Amino acid sequence: MRKFFTALVVIPLGLIFIIFAVANRHWVTVSFDPFNSVTPMIAVTLPLFVVIIASAILGVIAGSTASWFRQRHWRRAARQNEAETRQARAELADLRAAAAASREDAQRRQAQTQLGFYGSAGRDKQGATL
Repeated sequence: MRKFFTALVVIPLGLIFIIFAVANRHWVTVSFDPFNSVTPMIAVTLPLFVVIIASAILGVIAGSTASWFRQRHWRRAARQNEAETRQARAELADLRAAAAASREDAQRRQAQTQLGFYGSAGRDKQGATL
């Protein structure tokens, strides 16, 4: 199902890019010299579709980088909460182990006090009270 949805998105997107590239294949000069527009020092001549697609890719990268930096405090809080949760679970496991050990000790002591010197509840083998 996931491959179907991927194909449902990727195939139309690829077709749009191909149609866009065929329709905008004339060459443009992109100048990076703001002071001399007639003969710029730094200029690149590319097809228009390359310029537009490259600027869109750079915009996506810039936007995702900006949002990643803005979300850093949420990631830090999540890491801290995860560490606190791990510590609390470890403490809980230790407390449960200690409680189980103390319960076993209490049951063992109670069983020893109930047995008495001559068996259970101070009776001999025939059941007579001593």
